[in-house]
Amino acid sequence: FTRAAELGNADAHYRLSLLYHNGKGIEKDGGKEMYHLKEAAIGGHPKARYNLGIGEWNNGNTKKAVKHWIIAATQGHDGSINELMDEFRGGMVSKDVLSAALRAHQAAVDATKSPQREAAEEYSYD
Repeated sequence: FTRAAELGNADAHYRLSLLYHNGKGIEKDGGKEMYHLKEAAIGGHPKARYNLGIGEWNNGNTKKAVKHWIIAATQGHDGSINELMDEFRGGMVSKDVLSAALRAHQAAVDATKSPQREAAEEYSYD
């Protein structure tokens, strides 16, 4: 994954962040984990963006967490929608913001639909 990340592959950055987080085959390193997670998010990786939101939430930065989840939701990430709905119920996200995120999420999901993708989902390892 290292070479692919050096070439700017967002998924490679995301997978490296997981390796550094879990310490699988490599020593745990929070700094490198965050570096690769941020690079993946900048590169458009929705799970990375979601995980940044979780990190901000855990650090008490609710506003930053919500911003990350909005971006991930607009990329079609379901977990981010769930987090935004929870924050709406808690009064941290307005109805307008949630509605806009839901519309953008649906547009992203619709844009990726195809019979080939649906067939491939059956064989997904995620």
